[in-house]
Amino acid sequence: MTAMQRGKSEQCRFCQIIRGERESCVVFEDDASLAFLDHRPLFHGHCLLVPRDHYETLTDLPAHLVPVLFVNVRIIALAVEQGMAADGTFIAINNRVSQSVPHLHIHIVPRRKKDGLRGFFWPRQPYTDRESMLKTQHAIRSAIARLQDE
Repeated sequence: MTAMQRGKSEQCRFCQIIRGERESCVVFEDDASLAFLDHRPLFHGHCLLVPRDHYETLTDLPAHLVPVLFVNVRIIALAVEQGMAADGTFIAINNRVSQSVPHLHIHIVPRRKKDGLRGFFWPRQPYTDRESMLKTQHAIRSAIARLQDE
């Protein structure tokens, strides 16, 4: 697949988020990517980082964007750990199989010792309300701001 113009897949939910047509809780953005809270998180603070341009899989992503995206993964992972007081993070990418949206996205999930996440049976932990989601967004955005100031 060739790259489309920025957020230009009409039916892609993530392109709709990038274009501002679909609501999301953005925690990070730059010229190359956007990160937002997963609406069906494994744990509160579960983020998705997507390239602004539409690429379906990691193998479709141009080589020059790989380091840019993974520098951002690093920043967001640190921010998720700090903002959510997590012991660590789980970073994952699905390519086609189990990829719920055909737009490359990197999962950044806060982890805690004995959090119950095992194997590949991962029950989702939805936000109780919009306020809870916004509080999580604020915690991660604040941690990113602190990290970028260092």
